[in-house]
Amino acid sequence: MGVQVVAVSRTQADLDSLVRECPGVEPVCVDLGDWEATERALGSVGPVDLLVNNAAVALLQPFLEVTKEACDTSFHVNLRAIIQVSQIVARGLIARGAPGSIVNISSQASQRAIANHSVYCSTKGAMDMLTKVMALELGPHKIRVNTVNPTVVMTPMGQANWSNPQKAKTMLDRIPLGKFAEVENVVDTILFLLSDRSSMTTGSAVPVDGGFLAT
Repeated sequence: MGVQVVAVSRTQADLDSLVRECPGVEPVCVDLGDWEATERALGSVGPVDLLVNNAAVALLQPFLEVTKEACDTSFHVNLRAIIQVSQIVARGLIARGAPGSIVNISSQASQRAIANHSVYCSTKGAMDMLTKVMALELGPHKIRVNTVNPTVVMTPMGQANWSNPQKAKTMLDRIPLGKFAEVENVVDTILFLLSDRSSMTTGSAVPVDGGFLAT
């Protein structure tokens, strides 16, 4: 797409690896769960025309064992950080009178109950509704906002939570295509939503789930 990419992560080693792989990337190391640190780190970044909110944690606990710490961390990273980062970017777009596109990475878990995922499902369900409200309020400023809702993706987090064959089978049996998503499947959908090819799409949740939500 010919863009300058700013990558944000709380893990310096991940940023260093990314820069080695993609030397043109501008790295910013900050914990998006920390509101004040995020404001300091991102307040001067830009101008930004396209935003992908991909930061997330998945702290899996049975409902009766959910802790305050899991709730706080999950909602701070999975939801509150999206509000803050999107505010920073949207305010800059509006000040410049520029159109833009924001893509929030949600999950099939926003629309289906999954055992031991009560907090994670809740944060992703909240993200989907936040996205619709953002689309409603930012649309008059020519800023589009959508979510991508993948099934399990074979990222390090996906592999960590779904490496058990028996657990994986319970999910795969509910996916008509019979497989988990690869990173490229999600990236292709994100690029579509960022591009002008989706210029009439906003407030939408786009599944990349192999048909899971159809079952």
